[in-house]
Amino acid sequence: MTDSPNIADPTSPDPQGYDVAAVESWISEHVQNLSVPLRWTRLEGGHSNLTYRLDDAQDRSAVIRRPPMGELLPKAHDMEREWSIISALGPTAVPVAAALGFCPDPAVTGAHFYVMGLVEGRALYNADETREWVPEANRTTLAWSFIDVLADLHSLDPDVIGLGGLGKKVDYVGRQLRTWYRSWTSSAEAADYDDPRLHDMQRYLSDNIPEQGPARVVHGDYGLHNCLIGADSKISTVLDWEISTLGDPLADLAYALNQWALPEDETPGRENAATALSGFPSREAVAARYAERTGRDLSRLDFYIGFNWLKTAMIIHGVYARYLEGKKSTVGIDLDDLRHRIDVALKLAEQAISRLR
Repeated sequence: MTDSPNIADPTSPDPQGYDVAAVESWISEHVQNLSVPLRWTRLEGGHSNLTYRLDDAQDRSAVIRRPPMGELLPKAHDMEREWSIISALGPTAVPVAAALGFCPDPAVTGAHFYVMGLVEGRALYNADETREWVPEANRTTLAWSFIDVLADLHSLDPDVIGLGGLGKKVDYVGRQLRTWYRSWTSSAEAADYDDPRLHDMQRYLSDNIPEQGPARVVHGDYGLHNCLIGADSKISTVLDWEISTLGDPLADLAYALNQWALPEDETPGRENAATALSGFPSREAVAARYAERTGRDLSRLDFYIGFNWLKTAMIIHGVYARYLEGKKSTVGIDLDDLRHRIDVALKLAEQAISRLR
């Protein structure tokens, strides 16, 4: 991970969630080329996981990562899962941080944690950050690097690289549709929001799932916010593998394309997206590059585009319901905007699915 651009606070004498003495003792025994004591610096991002940069007296650096404090859902913030993935991908063409050490004993600091190598670069969350970090002349370079990395990931046989047990290899889209549809139906009363379009599209997609080819590792949240971009405007590493599993690679591709906003897009909330600037190629060009790299047939891509927008609507709907139930603080939250985002996602899903019918 990078230093200054993503630092959340200055060096911390008491890193949250870590027993420094115990963790540094473990590091001294299990991580090579890192000498204690260490300087700890909090890093931003990482889906609320507690992530710190570690620096020793010899100017050697690493990153440590553990789940957030408090009670967690059973499969949330799975550090061992992330560790196994970056360990397996390390020898491949997919850029990941070096896997330096995993602690399976929660007694050391209250949770599993792992240490990985530091990679220089910046994650891009919005157009302002892109404008600052990626010159317009380099934005096509970034786009091709971004999609080539995804193509390289989807070209790997999970059994060959030791990730054959990462998840089920069949019915990825069907399982996702069923899971998030249950979320919608169980949240509809609390959200005071239902929509017949949702049920119609759920039925259509469930009845028309394309035949899935061999399962591949799917990142699940692939975007410029989960990559570090180097000074050369290429992807230097891919981060945040905690929801990765085995599934249909075209679903992973469509998710990335749905986030690929363009300056001419009129979708509310996307006007300041990381790619909403001149110099980036179109979604069609990015998809064509992926097809060329992988040889995959994208004739049913609109199915996956619609699936991902529908899934987005269902996910936001569940979050909206939890706010209305008082299960999440609404401080600083625009509930009307959140509700509007559900409608926008449904409209975009409807547009994609209409092109299939």
